[in-house]
Amino acid sequence: MRNQPHGWGNAPLSGRLGRTLPGLLVACFLLAACATVDSRIRGDRDYFASLPEDVQENLRLGQVEIGYTKRMVEIALGSPDRVSRRVTAEGEVEVWDYVRTRPSIGIGVGTGSYGRRGGVGGGVSVGTGGGREVQASVTFRNDEVVSVERPG
Repeated sequence: MRNQPHGWGNAPLSGRLGRTLPGLLVACFLLAACATVDSRIRGDRDYFASLPEDVQENLRLGQVEIGYTKRMVEIALGSPDRVSRRVTAEGEVEVWDYVRTRPSIGIGVGTGSYGRRGGVGGGVSVGTGGGREVQASVTFRNDEVVSVERPG
């Protein structure tokens, strides 16, 4: 039997661990990047505790109401993905948009040959370029919510 150099197909991580490790790394990164409502509450515990119980419940559910402050909205929904300012007849407003990016998945398979040798290869890619849609737009005037828009 001839010695073969380590390549992609016969590297030590080419077994089960080599197939699952990239997926686990991506999952860990995504979980770490997404702050939850509970973690935002823990980060602002004293302020959250000072709010009325009905407001606390809404924030836990990720719901925003007219009259809430920017701080309350950040607890409920997190930091906005996009902030813009608009001038209206009533004055200037600030709009926070929360955008969801749909992932895209690509799968590729290829074959090839060289002389009497042949081979098959494949790959999977996951990206964030699948599309963007606004999940919520929250409009503030003087640090107070004056409108909330959600699709549907």
